[in-house]
Amino acid sequence: MTATVTARTRLRSLPLAALGTCLLSFAAFWLAQRAAHVSMLDLSVYRAEGETALAGGDLYAMRATSANLPMTYPPFAALLFTPLTLVGVPEMRTLATLGNLLLLVALTHLSLRLVVSRGPEALRRGGAFWTRPGAALWLAAVLVWCEPVWQTFRYGQINLLMAVAVLWDLTRRADSRWVGIGIGFATAVKLTPGLFVVLLFVVGVLCARGDGFAPWRNEWLRRGTRATAAFLVVTVASAVVLPYDSRRFWTEMIFETGRVGRTEETANQSLSGVLARLLHTMDPGVWWLVAAAVVGFAGVSVAALAALRGDRPVAVLACALTALLVSPISWSHHWVWCVPALVLLATRVHPAWTAGTALVFGSFALWWVPHAPAPVRLELHQNGWQMLASGLYTLLGLALLGVFAVWVARTRPDGGRLEGLRLAEQRSPSGPLAGPGLGERDTAGGRTGQREPTEGRSVEREPAGGRTGERAQAVANE
Repeated sequence: MTATVTARTRLRSLPLAALGTCLLSFAAFWLAQRAAHVSMLDLSVYRAEGETALAGGDLYAMRATSANLPMTYPPFAALLFTPLTLVGVPEMRTLATLGNLLLLVALTHLSLRLVVSRGPEALRRGGAFWTRPGAALWLAAVLVWCEPVWQTFRYGQINLLMAVAVLWDLTRRADSRWVGIGIGFATAVKLTPGLFVVLLFVVGVLCARGDGFAPWRNEWLRRGTRATAAFLVVTVASAVVLPYDSRRFWTEMIFETGRVGRTEETANQSLSGVLARLLHTMDPGVWWLVAAAVVGFAGVSVAALAALRGDRPVAVLACALTALLVSPISWSHHWVWCVPALVLLATRVHPAWTAGTALVFGSFALWWVPHAPAPVRLELHQNGWQMLASGLYTLLGLALLGVFAVWVARTRPDGGRLEGLRLAEQRSPSGPLAGPGLGERDTAGGRTGQREPTEGRSVEREPAGGRTGERAQAVANE
């Protein structure tokens, strides 16, 4: 009798409405993708990379698909993609779609975990909703229709996997033996997540400076060190398995940013892309270097200050946005970080601002402007309004960094933070700041009742819609 009652109670507690809505939305999304005849070109390139690695071929001389696409990731990525060769192409595409749907749910779950890590007082809007069991499913049902997510599925990209790896890492308890592994793994596949390693070391050094306590007791430095170690382990292992390709990538290919795609294309939503279209040139040169240096310094500074003042969600999002902005190429599908960004905004700002941000990512407006493959290059002949529309993600990213800077400036600094950090470490039986976050002490299920003092391309080739002329033509043909 007791077992029956328990089973009924668990069944009633399941978020059936959220699950049903999510499944219906995903089914409609899948049908829409099929109706759009998505080609999953990048997934085919991944498969070709795995086949080349298994055959002992030259990874960086390889060309795949009708678009004649090369490999631009580090050699470890090719080893990661070898399982794709075990199934046929139709099965591979189906499995990739299912896998990305699951990763989207995981990303929304981790985004919620990130924004609620500071406790109920930080959830200024809709507090009860964000802690419900079905919240991630409700969010995934809506956010699957954002343009960056759509493009990720369209090309069979791995952006969701990278974002999940980073957020999984940054939402783990500080005393977990796995902290740093996710960021190190993501950086070994793509280089852009390496900015999170920079952030960890910057905050760690700021916390340790003048304190006199051992670096290995500093949670930030330990996390950054483990991320670096994970990156080095898989990179060196790849060099052992693929010595020739590893040497070529780290001495030659890493500097050939032209392999990634054309800077001026509409799909490039980084500072370099906006400047190329604004200046009507294929190479913004020194203008991009200056802009990237300024934004990079400002973005990492905002992220570090947010982390030092205990605002982990802002620290993570500021770092992610900075990486997207300063990368030589940030295709629109790289902006899947819109998922945690929208979740964060929904918990802190007026719904109208959240809706406006969601409209930018859900309207596909950047594709309303003239764009065409080479040699036409309509992006170099856009007028003011067209350049504004084709740079929406970049402009929004800069605006969000500005908002985050204001939030951080309004946060009262804790004058005794470092002393409190030392005391927290001394009291903690399980190591520095034994909580799930960067600078907060939590239990496995959430915050404790008493809060401790707080701590407060990318060289790759990953084209998206409208990327290179050859790819755009191949998409049209396929």
